Amino acid sequence: MKNKNVKLMQGNEACVEGALAAGMRFYAGYPITPSTEIAEISAAKLPRIGGKFIQMEDEIASMGAVIGASLTGLKSMTATSGPGFSLKQENIGYAAMAEIPCVIVNVQRGGPSTGLPTSPAQGDVMQAKWGTHGDHPMIALSPSSVKETYEVTIKAFNLSEKYRTPVIILMDEVIAHMREKIEIPDKDELEIINRTKPGDNFENYNPYEVKEGKLVPPMASFGEGYKFHITGLVHDKTGFPTNKSDVAEDLINRLVKKVEKNTKDIVEYEEYFLEDADIAILAYGGTARSVKSAVDIAREENIKVGMFRPITIWPSPEEQIRKLAKKVKKIIVVEMNLGQYYLEVDRIANKLTEVHKYGRVNGELITPDEIISYIKEV
Repeated sequence: MKNKNVKLMQGNEACVEGALAAGMRFYAGYPITPSTEIAEISAAKLPRIGGKFIQMEDEIASMGAVIGASLTGLKSMTATSGPGFSLKQENIGYAAMAEIPCVIVNVQRGGPSTGLPTSPAQGDVMQAKWGTHGDHPMIALSPSSVKETYEVTIKAFNLSEKYRTPVIILMDEVIAHMREKIEIPDKDELEIINRTKPGDNFENYNPYEVKEGKLVPPMASFGEGYKFHITGLVHDKTGFPTNKSDVAEDLINRLVKKVEKNTKDIVEYEEYFLEDADIAILAYGGTARSVKSAVDIAREENIKVGMFRPITIWPSPEEQIRKLAKKVKKIIVVEMNLGQYYLEVDRIANKLTEVHKYGRVNGELITPDEIISYIKEV
């Protein structure tokens, strides 16, 4: 029998371990609380396996370096927190438009501006979806434990490579700095997805040519012998800019559809005691841990309550939330903000059931007792 590889580690460390397992070989970033350990650990570990770490002068340059490294064929990641996430937005939009795989970790802290640097928050939920301008796809995942951080990071790389798009890991300070024992699986137990490569027809290669019935073009790397152009402008299949309205319409629709048409593959969630629930509490990330405890306490008091936890925040698990809304009397959205994801849940469910919110922005955790009290109020 194999010895289990069990380690005690911090959430930020699990993120790096997951990234390395997924094949991450390039990291560019700028240290910022509470994500700094991700850069620190990456700096120590990447050179040992032939990877590259670079500390850039700011977050804008960090995101640009990640894009450039990905174009050369390296799986690439950066990590930041609220203010740095804001600075990355223009280049995240570039990655979405140019279809460049990369992973962005945002360990959320209190805001706006520099806010509460060492305190937990979940105030970047809407920025993760709508931070860049224009219509664009976005995938954002939110882990709720150290073990899940490891797993979600691998999934983030897989989705990024599969759909040629930036993927955001939306952590919070609670999960980032929590320490838990996790079992690291053997490499042969992991599913690792790499970007689809084109054939060897170098002369006729079009970087954005999509085969009939497909939504994601194959991707060559710079330096492999292909000649091609990359731009953040609307482009045709050759990669060169165009002002043709029909090409622009087709391109943007394809970018959105490659995510929206694959939600069954992308969306992941957890259900807890929802079989007979009259009240469902929706929570994610660190807050979901308090909610799960609150559900256990409420059940001991014969209150029929359960939890729905989206692991995939964007695209939202719309089908599952709608189905849930049809069977419960109330949905309560609990989050460390003033109701950002509540807006999404209310949009989906408000004609089917009551939707309430319970939030906080003072840098303190929401406790199970407070959640129990709110359940009894509504």
